[in-house]
Amino acid sequence: MPTVALRDLVQYLDEYLRIAEVPDETNAVNGLQVENASGNVQRMIAAVDASLETILGAGKSGGGPALLLVHHGLFWDGSVPIAGRRYRRVKALFDSDTALYAAHIPLDVHPIVGNNSVLASQLGLQSQEPFDHYRGVSIGVQGLLAEPVSREELVDRVRNLLSTEVRLIPGGPARVHRVGVITGAAGGRIAAARDAGLDAYITGEGAHHTYFDAMEFGVNVIYAGHYATETVGVQALAAHLGDRFGIPWEFHRHPTGL
Repeated sequence: MPTVALRDLVQYLDEYLRIAEVPDETNAVNGLQVENASGNVQRMIAAVDASLETILGAGKSGGGPALLLVHHGLFWDGSVPIAGRRYRRVKALFDSDTALYAAHIPLDVHPIVGNNSVLASQLGLQSQEPFDHYRGVSIGVQGLLAEPVSREELVDRVRNLLSTEVRLIPGGPARVHRVGVITGAAGGRIAAARDAGLDAYITGEGAHHTYFDAMEFGVNVIYAGHYATETVGVQALAAHLGDRFGIPWEFHRHPTGL
């Protein structure tokens, strides 16, 4: 079985994802979060969240030392004692010789394996270009459908692609052509979607008041779930690493319904 030094994978990931350059929330702690004892990697597991269920699943999948690639890492609850669930998660990583690497905004915005770019491409958006910014970094992706479709048809396309429940706020035109994507919890960016001239805006979730934003700003908003919209980037990243380093990978699906 191919074996790659963890340090080589981490160095490549840090550079490829521009970990040191892309801004993020403090508790994202992008990059290597937990190293493994062997310092080697023979397999990779991609998942959205570093939950206990995910970590235990990575250990049970068998094989040699592993690298768990996640979008939401271990430290979102801040600097807390290694006790309770923090202890259980870290211990499970140690027990299975699994390293943990997290990439939040750096994965969202990546032009090739990023959540936004990958989802836009899977939806068939052409002539892609950025829209909206996060702390000075371009974050959203917009593009044109090959042919205008009804907003209901676009909803069906998203639902079938992500195998998830989808909610439409019908604030925009009945037929849509220009569509934008920001995955995750980006319901607060509807004004930016309006300013970009989008007919429809796809994201994961939003607050109650965003219904009125969509209706009054004239934008169709599609909420496809925070989890579901962010399953695409980690898989694209793992596939890229698998091709480059010759390491097998698998995706562990743990949907939240949110």
